[in-house]
Amino acid sequence: MTNPVGWFEIYVQDMARARAFYETVFLVPLARIEASDIDMWAFPMQSESYGAPGALVRMTGFDSGANSVLVYFSCADCAVQAGRAAAAGGKVVKPKFSIGQYGHIALVTDTEGNMIGLHSMA
Repeated sequence: MTNPVGWFEIYVQDMARARAFYETVFLVPLARIEASDIDMWAFPMQSESYGAPGALVRMTGFDSGANSVLVYFSCADCAVQAGRAAAAGGKVVKPKFSIGQYGHIALVTDTEGNMIGLHSMA
């Protein structure tokens, strides 16, 4: 049995702006993935770690924002990343709140209009 999510893509319009946002919020460098006709930058991946790998994607005909996919990023304290998101040009949609025994979440939008979730146990 594997985790249900094997990969995620966050579609963007301005790759430089989106990369700056995610690298600032999560303090990680994104790495270019060579693909024809698609501009892709992957989040750091560790094949032996928990979680799903993924990338920012800029592709003609696929706009950012207003999509129905919500990706949750794991954090030590989701309030920290929510604060970074606001400082990096995003917006806090719902500040950190409890989801009971499952920890806490916060919802933010990135600079491209995509909403992402932040999850922490603390």
